[in-house]
Amino acid sequence: MEVVSGQPRIEERERLATEPAPLAPRARLLPALGAVYRAQLSRARVARIPLLFVATFQSIGIMVLMRGVVDGGAEARAVVAGSTVLVVAFVALNLLAQYFGGLRASGGLDHYATLPVPPAAVVLGAAGAYASFTVPGTVITAVAGSVLFSLPLTHLWVLVAVVPLSGAALAGLGAALGLLAPRQELATLLGQLGMSAALLLGVLPASRMPEPISWARDLLPSTYGVEALAETFDRHPDWASVALDLTVCAVVGVLALAAATWAYRRAAVR
Repeated sequence: MEVVSGQPRIEERERLATEPAPLAPRARLLPALGAVYRAQLSRARVARIPLLFVATFQSIGIMVLMRGVVDGGAEARAVVAGSTVLVVAFVALNLLAQYFGGLRASGGLDHYATLPVPPAAVVLGAAGAYASFTVPGTVITAVAGSVLFSLPLTHLWVLVAVVPLSGAALAGLGAALGLLAPRQELATLLGQLGMSAALLLGVLPASRMPEPISWARDLLPSTYGVEALAETFDRHPDWASVALDLTVCAVVGVLALAAATWAYRRAAVR
């Protein structure tokens, strides 16, 4: 009787041993986003600081060169604003495209795919970490440019909105380029081309561009951040225009990050 009564228990234990263990519940977006952001920030802190110095030095050097061509007025405001946002483009667009391109080429996406982390958390966390590195460089560049071109420093607080919104738009674009590129070398090339476009279309005054080039400038996500920042260098800014440019920049940022999330899902299942 003991053997017969114990047999169902043995069979139950065997059945439980052969069944796969239930997976952990999927992490919520905000906690997962915070975890990815902190991990990326600590991982890239040492490696990205020298590159941030290069980006800041590059932007200040461009303003020094343009000082011999541009004296002041609207063109000076455009040069300073474009050079400031160029720091964001160098890190958030160029480096993020290289990072995701390398992650895809090395199989690193497989690691993230095994974690119960939403794809949006991976993209937003990495984008936020890279964009955070641009804050010191953009402030230094904006202050140096204002002093160099004798522009008022009164409204530089608008960088609090310009940096995250431009960073979101450019980081989303950079992540999408890196994830959609079939090879790592192509991702690096696309990131470099995107930064070059931000340099040529953002720093050069729009009034001196041919009309077809101006159309291409309107398609660049960082253009609206540049326009908003340039407007605030005026002694009496048109705040309605600034708000409109920042709104457009925010909408473009949401679309760019959504495209990057879709590209992540597409790359992770391949």
